[in-house]
Amino acid sequence: MDGTVLVADDDRTIRTVLTQALTRAGCKVHATSSLVTLMRWVDEGKGDLVISDVVMPDGNGLDQLPKISEARPGLPVIVISAQNTIMTAIQAAEAEAYDYLPKPFDLPDLMKRAARALEVKRVATPPRAEPAPNDSQDLPLVGRTPAMQALYRLVARVMNTDLAVLITGESGTGKSLIARAIHDFSDRRSMPFITVSGVDLEGADGPSSLMARAKGGSVLFDEVSDLDDEAQARIVRMLDALGDSAPRIMATSQTDLMDRMEEGRFRQDLFYRLGGVTIEVPSLRERVDDIPLLADHFLARAEKDRSAPRTLSSDALTLMRRYSWPGNVRQLENAVRRLVVTATEGEITRTEVEAVLGSQPAMEPLRSGDSEKLSASVARHLRRYFDLHGGVLPPPGLYQRILREVELPLLEIALDATGGNQAKCADLLGINRNTLRKKITDLDIRVTRRRKLM
Repeated sequence: MDGTVLVADDDRTIRTVLTQALTRAGCKVHATSSLVTLMRWVDEGKGDLVISDVVMPDGNGLDQLPKISEARPGLPVIVISAQNTIMTAIQAAEAEAYDYLPKPFDLPDLMKRAARALEVKRVATPPRAEPAPNDSQDLPLVGRTPAMQALYRLVARVMNTDLAVLITGESGTGKSLIARAIHDFSDRRSMPFITVSGVDLEGADGPSSLMARAKGGSVLFDEVSDLDDEAQARIVRMLDALGDSAPRIMATSQTDLMDRMEEGRFRQDLFYRLGGVTIEVPSLRERVDDIPLLADHFLARAEKDRSAPRTLSSDALTLMRRYSWPGNVRQLENAVRRLVVTATEGEITRTEVEAVLGSQPAMEPLRSGDSEKLSASVARHLRRYFDLHGGVLPPPGLYQRILREVELPLLEIALDATGGNQAKCADLLGINRNTLRKKITDLDIRVTRRRKLM
């Protein structure tokens, strides 16, 4: 790398680490804990790249971005922040930040982004309109895990494009909230946001009436996979007739539309019209480290609504992290609200959490078609496996190899789900305990015993 980097952060350790890493990479570094000093350096023409924190002792780093752009058009700014919400990523994008990274950040990743920023000469763009006022407390899209931070950055990148957006994820993950956030912080924020059901598409005037209501804003087809064939056909015809002032098209689905399409239950032409950009929302069990953050968020919201102040004990949080949360963030929110009301003391105990979660399912019941979905996925994988051999048959012994590939993860996951209790695992799988022990030995599976809420 070559260039001068201006680093602004009130954390001395971060300033030291960045200064050392950037200097070793060949850069000159000026580091400060003051936004006033940073802006003085910018006004003096110093620096080819700025790396700035958001919350500083003398102001907000995001508020300085328009001033930096005005003083030095094209000077890239990488925003780093411990405020791990979607609002920070969106505000950074609105303020024309070159990039955004949450704290704690991965140093090699930040160095790669800094190298790209120094290589790219950015062209100044006209300032955008101020974002619509919004209370970040009303957006429970909170998380510091890599999966959520990647989601935030993708939302920030696509919100001012015209591409169709397909938002996928399990029920309760916040798909419709993400669609709403894309609209509320986009250039279309002053225009209508319309959520469409099958009823809205009925009748000869249904689609045209819908477009008239949208007025160039955003249209969301919520759980589009639930729409019947006639409704899907109407959407295709409606999308084909869109003109220059067309609204932004978004859709949500908790089922795999590609699987539905391959099964003949979803129109191929509609699938490709909706899939301009696909945003996959992770389930809560895929981002366990966000559970304490979300729980604190909901506790603070309850206190704001004049409920008694509450905190979660460490044992209570441990139990909540181990639970599978089939209803995802929505279920967590409802559980916290119930705990706020039922807790007897200021600190919510593990026993109180057990009482609330004990009456709820630990896993969603299988819906009709789920076994077919697994079968279709396995079949697709096997077809690819055969195709990779270029018309030549795979080596002999395929049956046992495939069984082993399926059996190993099945046993490992089942053992993990039962906390390493082999009696419970054997009962769960419906096999003899001695059979399970033999398979554990044959497959060289490591078993760890621990308590598990399942």
